[in-house]
Amino acid sequence: MRLSRTLLLIYVAGFLRSLGVGLLGVILAVYLSRVGVGATGIGVAIGAGLLGACAATAVVAWAGSRVGYRTSLVALSLLAAVGGGALAALPSFPVLLLLVFIGMVNGMGTDRSAAFALEQAIIPGLVPERSRTWGLSWYNVLLDSGGAIGALGAALPLAVSLWSHVDLVAAYRYVFLGYTGLHVVIAGLYLLLPVESQLTHRQEPARQEPTVSLQSRRIVHRIAALFAIDAFGGGFLTDALVAYWFFHRFGIGEQKLGILFFAVHVLNAASHLGAAWIA
Repeated sequence: MRLSRTLLLIYVAGFLRSLGVGLLGVILAVYLSRVGVGATGIGVAIGAGLLGACAATAVVAWAGSRVGYRTSLVALSLLAAVGGGALAALPSFPVLLLLVFIGMVNGMGTDRSAAFALEQAIIPGLVPERSRTWGLSWYNVLLDSGGAIGALGAALPLAVSLWSHVDLVAAYRYVFLGYTGLHVVIAGLYLLLPVESQLTHRQEPARQEPTVSLQSRRIVHRIAALFAIDAFGGGFLTDALVAYWFFHRFGIGEQKLGILFFAVHVLNAASHLGAAWIA
């Protein structure tokens, strides 16, 4: 499958975004615990971030085509940067919850953001019809690979603390500032995307409304219901909560947690290629 410049930009942006997602999946709850937030507060904060991602996905589903995919992706990246800044500044807990919601802070460890949904809508139009499955599979491989490498970054706060001779909480804040900068870079990559009319090579005629059969609608509704059930269960075991459990129950530090989640994400990345081959 030949990569176009647009597809390459989306792949790179998705990979970089997943670095941050993988990192937060390991350190978010541990960090909040270290600054005195209790288990209930941690759960509320993680839920607020996921609720923000849900709301953003609903908004781009309704307005993404009107606003433009490129504009939407840039805006989502800058909002994610706000979430990183909030974690670094650590305001009062109610303000933190609001900013975590606005910044769509993801404690799942897996990218299920509004940007993820938009990119999956764009990619099929950038590859030949027979390559769609592989195009999306390689995209998900890159996302999970980014998440794996990001999980290894859980050792960064300790490394920063030792290198710069600051306390561990201050080192965490430097790491979150790096997370913020990463999303600013991602926004810059999205600005390099072509204008909307050139984003895909297959466009519907301007006056032709796409039609979806009743049978197709039923299939989509069933799949969506299945995904909802799966996501409901997954919400009980976000990476951040699992990391928090290992940290408090067994005393496992961030470095070893990073290695554990790195292995998990690598295995998940490999599963996408298996799925494409089976399909």
